[in-house]
Amino acid sequence: MRAIKQPGPVDAIRVHWVEAKGREFSFFVEAGENLLEAVRRGFAAAGFASGVASLTGGRLGPFSYVMPALSTDGANAAFYSAVFRPPGVTKLKNAAMTFGTRDGGPFFHCHALWTEADGKVTGGHIMPDETMVAERFEVTALGIDGAAFTGVVDQETNFKLFSPLPSTVAGVPAPKRVLAMRLGPNQDFAHTLEAFCREQGIGRARIHGGVGSTIGARFEDGTAIDNFATEIAIRWGRILPDAKGELKAELDVVLVDYTGGLAEGRLVRGDNPVLMTMELVVEAL
Repeated sequence: MRAIKQPGPVDAIRVHWVEAKGREFSFFVEAGENLLEAVRRGFAAAGFASGVASLTGGRLGPFSYVMPALSTDGANAAFYSAVFRPPGVTKLKNAAMTFGTRDGGPFFHCHALWTEADGKVTGGHIMPDETMVAERFEVTALGIDGAAFTGVVDQETNFKLFSPLPSTVAGVPAPKRVLAMRLGPNQDFAHTLEAFCREQGIGRARIHGGVGSTIGARFEDGTAIDNFATEIAIRWGRILPDAKGELKAELDVVLVDYTGGLAEGRLVRGDNPVLMTMELVVEAL
């Protein structure tokens, strides 16, 4: 399997996870709001300080983003580009978001594909502080109670990454059994989720959110992305038993690589190792 050497020592914990309770909800973000503040407000109104979200068809502007890029100093296996600020209004196609806290304040990690005002279709990592809502649109979300995604320094990748940590139970209505997760580098995305569910006695699961990166990508339709640095957003995912009762992960994603190449579809099981991180919430069904 493809692998990329990271700058730091391999973390002995390959899957960081915290069990919690969860609830799905939706909220509207309003024109003129900063996207980060709008998301914080939406989660807080539902009683949550952390969770994951999906954004489809929203319009943003002003808008800023970065793309994956090669590292120039060797401090990281890959890095980010300079910040892009396309003029006009940008229309989201698919976006996955992890919402939590970093450096003591609200923060989100969001990967997406979109169409810019001039018709250019591209994708990347949305910058929280510099992106504004251009038109009112609805966000679908899952809040978690008893766990929170928090920015922590990861020695293996030399990045500050969102990782699930136990948090105070707020006691808001949250009937679902959920597991907030972060997968470490150089392990296959699908196989790791399948093994985790088996270990936890989960026979069927749904994936919420899903923000991270893979070492290139291989899709079931034969599409291959060879450039190793990608940014991925999960459109939908589930883990179900096959005819023999063996768990199989179905992961439908969109991605951009460091050259601007785009791809979407269902990932091949066993041939899509994580590059830096993969954040998501697994709901036990």
